[in-house]
Amino acid sequence: MIGRRDLLIAAAGLGLLAVTEAHAQSYPSRPVKIIVPTVAGGTVDVITRLIANELSSRLGASFIVDNRSGAGNTLGSREAARADPDGYTLLMSSASGQVISPLVYKTVDYDPIRSFAPIGLVAEGSIILVVNPSLPFKSVQELVTRAKANPGKLDYGSAGTGTVPHLTGELFKAAAGIDLVHVPYRGGALSIADVIGGNVQMTFEASSPLLPHIRDGRLRALAVTSKARIPDLPDVPTAAESGYPDLVVTTWTGLFAPAATDPAIVGKLNAALNDALRSPALQATLAKVGNLPMGGPPEALAQMIVAENGKWAPIVRALNLRAD
Repeated sequence: MIGRRDLLIAAAGLGLLAVTEAHAQSYPSRPVKIIVPTVAGGTVDVITRLIANELSSRLGASFIVDNRSGAGNTLGSREAARADPDGYTLLMSSASGQVISPLVYKTVDYDPIRSFAPIGLVAEGSIILVVNPSLPFKSVQELVTRAKANPGKLDYGSAGTGTVPHLTGELFKAAAGIDLVHVPYRGGALSIADVIGGNVQMTFEASSPLLPHIRDGRLRALAVTSKARIPDLPDVPTAAESGYPDLVVTTWTGLFAPAATDPAIVGKLNAALNDALRSPALQATLAKVGNLPMGGPPEALAQMIVAENGKWAPIVRALNLRAD
């Protein structure tokens, strides 16, 4: 028999549900900040600005990009994790901030799973192995042959120790059984510039900043690390086609809210994000920066983080990468 106390509890629960639904229906009623834990102009930043415009038009409020770079993307991620879980502070991040940096940095004041409510996967791009075009090798096989004949005499630049380009280079070294010297830079732009200038022989970088230089002949692309060839470089083979099936690395971006954000708000943002990613205009713009739309439910983003952690954790341990 249901007593008066049970009825009061049920009524309170229904009241809370009504308040929650009303809150979600009115959301957003003021500007929403999307924290980007990288510098302005990078791939994550460019994609975030595209998505911010799409969400603004669909949800009727301004979505503003706030760049908070530093400490391997951990500064911006930490700020987002500590924000009020009201849907008005979001985070757009990638494997660097949500997977690799928590493995590398000794003190990271957030948990990439427990500190965030995933909203959805946004876009995916490829890593490209590029060399200075003055070098004689024109394929991965020729590069490996040269490296084996000259151990420790070929350099590869990266955006910095512990970044996706660095770890991709280490994956390549292990797969090919070669000795390359890692030269870390303070950002991918500097690494790319030194390959163009001939100061280092090669780099692994996201497709977005490389494609203009490849098209202009300042860099030569030897392979892409995606599962399939990319539309922008149909004649460039994948690493798997070049003999290294385990060298599959992609860049991805995902949208997050602080943990404990109202699931109804997360659902509303996910629906708007997926609708935007179905837009042919947005798909065409993403393609110009070497990315394909992803989308899907929030759980797909959580699953991506778990899978990426399983890929990168053994490499970080093997290299004994630790940063303060």
